[in-house]
Amino acid sequence: MDNYDNIDFTNAGGEAEDTGILQDRIGEYLIPHLSEFVFDELSEGYLKRAEIADILTGVPIPIKKSELGSLSTLAIAKNMAFVIGCDINFKYRDNYLSYITRTFTKEFAKPLTNEGIESAAKNDFDYACICFRAAILIDPDSSDALYCYGRACKDSYEAGEGEEYIGRYKAESLEAFEKTTLKAPDFDMGYYFLGYAYLNLGLYIKAKLTWETFLKLSDNGELKAEVREWAEKLDEPVKIEEGYNLVLSGHFEGGIEVLSHYENDDRFNSWWPLWYYLGVAYKEIGEDEEAESHLLKTLTLAPSNLDTMKELAELYEEQGDTESAEKYRNKMQVVMHNIELDRAERTGDMS
Repeated sequence: MDNYDNIDFTNAGGEAEDTGILQDRIGEYLIPHLSEFVFDELSEGYLKRAEIADILTGVPIPIKKSELGSLSTLAIAKNMAFVIGCDINFKYRDNYLSYITRTFTKEFAKPLTNEGIESAAKNDFDYACICFRAAILIDPDSSDALYCYGRACKDSYEAGEGEEYIGRYKAESLEAFEKTTLKAPDFDMGYYFLGYAYLNLGLYIKAKLTWETFLKLSDNGELKAEVREWAEKLDEPVKIEEGYNLVLSGHFEGGIEVLSHYENDDRFNSWWPLWYYLGVAYKEIGEDEEAESHLLKTLTLAPSNLDTMKELAELYEEQGDTESAEKYRNKMQVVMHNIELDRAERTGDMS
């Protein structure tokens, strides 16, 4: 038997040769849980009797260290699901999926989803995410698994720490809710949480449009009142976002005209993107003093913002101030190093 860290995955059996690589934002936080398993191959005789030699010959099977004495068909499937839920790009993912769906059909996703719900209720969000990820791989059309996964990722980042950790889980939650609304366009709660996901990312236009759909679909008076109250507060943020979009599309003077109105507005002048986009716009039209002051203001509000440091380094380089340019390049290196340390510490704590 081999541990996950030591096993040789160079020769896959069956159909895993064609495995596609999936984007995985949070896998590095979940993969350390695979230390609970060892891997071994099933005997040739068993593979033939079970009629699974075509998909599992030469494929290592996960065995939980606490369950070495017994290995049922159900246990094999659950262990496989756990492994691919941790690592959605696992070398033998497609072999495991073939085994699960051939033995239990796609319906196996339902008990996994239920188990994830139970785990989330106990605040075990890692295990919940693992269950939901596996369920989605087994049945990609499961809107229940997608919705629950979005909820579990939301709970994870609300309880978590570290800018990168929170950012990754926020992005994963947002994508899960977006997919939920596509798979289940009449499900009101998908739009409810998607609206908040957009709001948390400062995507106010999308939040308002999403909540308009929620209000059309929902019969929940309490939640509708809550959403209406939030929607009414979005008029000014929507205008600010339109200013950001003007800058992003190259309409720098138009962006400045919109955004400069909010510099003295106490409701919004603590938003670092306001100062950042103004700084970028002034930089692009050659007003260096305004650009510098706005970008430096951004760093007082978001001290680790790499994009702002990059803009300042470029600005100083264009001015011939190589010392200041190097200063911000060095700061960028420090921030990126700290991000790597934070990542290593988090994954190390989970191993």
